[in-house]
Amino acid sequence: MPGIELSRAFYGEVVAPLVAGVAHSAALIGPGSEVLAFDTARSADHDWGPRVLVFTDAALVGEVEAKIAAALPERFRGFDTVFDYHGSRRPGVCVRELGGWLVERLGFDPRGGMSLLDWLSAPWQSLAEVTAGEVFHDGLDGGGLEAARAALRWYPEDVWRYVLACQWRRIAQEEPFPARCGEVGDGLGSAVVGARLAREVMRLALLLRRRYPPYPKWLGSALARLPGSAELGESLGEAMAARSWRERERGLSAAYGRLAALQNRVALAERQDERVRGFHDRPFEVIGGDRFAEALMSAVSDPVIRALPVVGCVDQLSDSADLLLAPRRARAATAAALDLIY
Repeated sequence: MPGIELSRAFYGEVVAPLVAGVAHSAALIGPGSEVLAFDTARSADHDWGPRVLVFTDAALVGEVEAKIAAALPERFRGFDTVFDYHGSRRPGVCVRELGGWLVERLGFDPRGGMSLLDWLSAPWQSLAEVTAGEVFHDGLDGGGLEAARAALRWYPEDVWRYVLACQWRRIAQEEPFPARCGEVGDGLGSAVVGARLAREVMRLALLLRRRYPPYPKWLGSALARLPGSAELGESLGEAMAARSWRERERGLSAAYGRLAALQNRVALAERQDERVRGFHDRPFEVIGGDRFAEALMSAVSDPVIRALPVVGCVDQLSDSADLLLAPRRARAATAAALDLIY
């Protein structure tokens, strides 16, 4: 049974009756492959079981948690209701105050409005975890879980333009290197840089389709689910399977062209030529990622965003999981890189 279905049934049949009469919201959001619907039978070998997050008033958390823990059945649909989860054995029902949980996951509570730093310091994986999954009940007074999810659903347009521009810049910085490495006989170097570029292409494709790119384990799965991504996936697959730098270049060039066409269809900036071209006077094919980055930044109307260095959000600044999983560090690093007030 997919985890989201298990948790939905668990809330409806077991948890909801135990919190009847208590103002609360309940959902399966946050960490876990089942939240993004990427879980398989393999997922059940660790940190697995019927799970529900219950959000209620801070003053009621302890009382509600104790009531649920005392009345939980030992098993539900064949699964233990108390199990090992991220290093500790505990019930699958976690009771929290919503604002505190959001600050813990993101570094801020979006229900009070979001700053530019909030948007740019929140990792894509974290944004996906809060906006995906499923809300089973939203009964909190004064703006509940769905209000928070709605606020985070997608970037404001100028922030979106900025993040896209930074992603094109990442491609621009390395796009001639697979061919240059190959030209000097460095097949391994060409393959490594080609794989880096393929990852940036995948992330950009998701961003252009208003999807937060998940962390590396699920990046290919997310792309495969993207409508109309089959040809892009085939081009990237050819690039990754290439035995020569020229084959790799052909695969990447085809992928760039499809990205450029998608960028033009999204129409967030002035239309650009979708064809690859030579890299100066060298015999290497590139899309010229900076063309798209510059067009996007020129379309930004917010003067603060327009003045930012084309460096990016926290996922474009760092690959460190220890930074991305710690909101305080993520905010500090983003503020320092972009000279924003922390």
